[in-house]
Amino acid sequence: MKKIILFSLPLVISVMFGCGQANRKPVELASPDGNIVIRVSSGIRLNFEVRYKGTVVVASSPMGVIINDVDAGEKAVFAAEQRYAEDSVYPWAGIHDTIANRYNGATITLKHPVFKTFYLNLRAFDDGVAFSFTVPGTGERTVQGENTAFRLPEGSVVWYHDFYMHYEGEHVRKTIDDVKKGEWMAPPVTVKLKDGSGYLFLNEAVVNNYSGMGFQADGKNGMRIRLAHEQPASYPFVLRYSEDDVKRLAQPPVITGDVVTPWRTVAVAPNLNALVNADILYNLSPDPDKTYFPDGRFADWLKPGRAVWGYLTTVPRTLEGMKLLSKHASDMGFEYQVVEGHWARWSVEQQKELIEYSRKLGVRILVWKHSKDIWDAEKRLAFFDHIHSIGAAGAKIDFFDHEAKEIEDLYLSCLQLAAERQLVLDFHGASKPTGEAKTWPNELNREAIKGFESRGPWARHNVTLPFTRMVAGHADYTPMHFGDRKAETTDVHQIASAIILTAPLLIYAGDPADMLKHPAANVIRQIPSTWDETIVLEPSAIGEVAVFARRKGDKWFLAIMNGTDARTVTINLSFLSRNQYEVTTVRDKMPAEPLVSFNAKRVSLGSKSGALVNSLTLNQLGGDKLIVELLPAGGFVAVFDKIANEK
Repeated sequence: MKKIILFSLPLVISVMFGCGQANRKPVELASPDGNIVIRVSSGIRLNFEVRYKGTVVVASSPMGVIINDVDAGEKAVFAAEQRYAEDSVYPWAGIHDTIANRYNGATITLKHPVFKTFYLNLRAFDDGVAFSFTVPGTGERTVQGENTAFRLPEGSVVWYHDFYMHYEGEHVRKTIDDVKKGEWMAPPVTVKLKDGSGYLFLNEAVVNNYSGMGFQADGKNGMRIRLAHEQPASYPFVLRYSEDDVKRLAQPPVITGDVVTPWRTVAVAPNLNALVNADILYNLSPDPDKTYFPDGRFADWLKPGRAVWGYLTTVPRTLEGMKLLSKHASDMGFEYQVVEGHWARWSVEQQKELIEYSRKLGVRILVWKHSKDIWDAEKRLAFFDHIHSIGAAGAKIDFFDHEAKEIEDLYLSCLQLAAERQLVLDFHGASKPTGEAKTWPNELNREAIKGFESRGPWARHNVTLPFTRMVAGHADYTPMHFGDRKAETTDVHQIASAIILTAPLLIYAGDPADMLKHPAANVIRQIPSTWDETIVLEPSAIGEVAVFARRKGDKWFLAIMNGTDARTVTINLSFLSRNQYEVTTVRDKMPAEPLVSFNAKRVSLGSKSGALVNSLTLNQLGGDKLIVELLPAGGFVAVFDKIANEK
């Protein structure tokens, strides 16, 4: 994956004199399109604000990192700055197939009475801004926290959850004015600005040799960064680990050498489509190391795909049961099976037997492991050596449940050891993604989401996730179940979830035997795990309805997940070109003949019995409208398969 720099500004160094004075001229950095500006001022302390099209979207807020009880943000003054720019493109495997990395950057040199010289790094993209600190040093130093906050405009609406279930909570919706002092907010946090002026998305990128961050509300429209040791230990961590572990991870991290904070990121988007397609986290992350990825992210061993998973099935946890799941995976055209911890009780010969049997069917095996079992470096090495020796494709590593520095270090160690052995990973019980998949393309998925391992109701939650947690990157929600686990949602809502709640390793919750006999089996078989293009369509609204158009090659998938209220939606089909299409629709059972209208012409999709699957041929003119009637917690899926060349 060679990065091609198409345009770069020359480096410019400007020295600012009179460093003893406060209130000197602020530094401003604008995005390439000029719409987004980050402004940093010094004086008594460093502060920043973010403007979008001239409107303040993050009000003046403090910034700083506290090292050995000294805040670098206090009494720091500008000394010099170095500016640069980049405009490049690289291939991707996710919600689109290409990412443009276009930004203006600045490295600001600051003078400080204790730290002498340190640096503030700024970048401004067309989809957001980011900043981080680099404080040079030698020996061990303790990072007590950060004196950085994000103050939002009055009337902003925020979606967030707390840390009780680590990163597997349900988002609440509040105006920032109603968020009480002391409330915990697990990033990413999505913000809807008042008066329809756009959206913000607050997260971090490149957590390396550092702790993960969360937010704590100050009761004054602000959200202050709190590092992992300052956060309350989650219920899953307290449940699975000892009191000594809880106390140890409640200590501030000790860092040797330079202290480099993760990027603090603010994505800025005019609408939900731009929000979902924001790439700021990946663009801040380093390229893959060619030592581990000489062929880039598209080597055969890094192959994305769909997976079966026996956890929510009644298939016996035996060698023969897992063979049956691999057989059904092959019948569905899926590429992987994820095997839970019972594999470790088998003999090595049995482990190899399953892997070889599955390989002949075109199915690769990932095996489960408790992260505590590989805290020790020697045990970690032995585990990766073993699964490589038996021919596994990789591992699902579970129960991290914390984002203290030593746990963040464990993620990176696992990714490196796996890459050395050409193994892919799925992290569970994990913290939120922060762009790691750019640097480590062998991370095909991570959980950090309330998914089907939990219980419903699902409808409101499912139509919130695409615009909150999913914006941060891949998520192992394990979509699509046709049994009681689906709670109040319909089968078609479930099928739509597999199109909308995606990951390069798309692990299905349901029994593949149920998929094989489902009326929509042929549609499910076609759903890919990566996409060439993603468009969020009106009338999508956070917590109400999610309407996505996604393209793979010449084939478009239209998926709708509905929230709790029945509604009729009108969808502009302008994403389609002027062609003839074979259209396959999947509809819910309705109390009466369902309303579906293409080109202002009602289309009959059959009787009232079950999820309705129908195929028809349409001449699509690009600007036509589709009207669909939706049940509460229902859904709709249409697959548009081009059958004629463009004229």
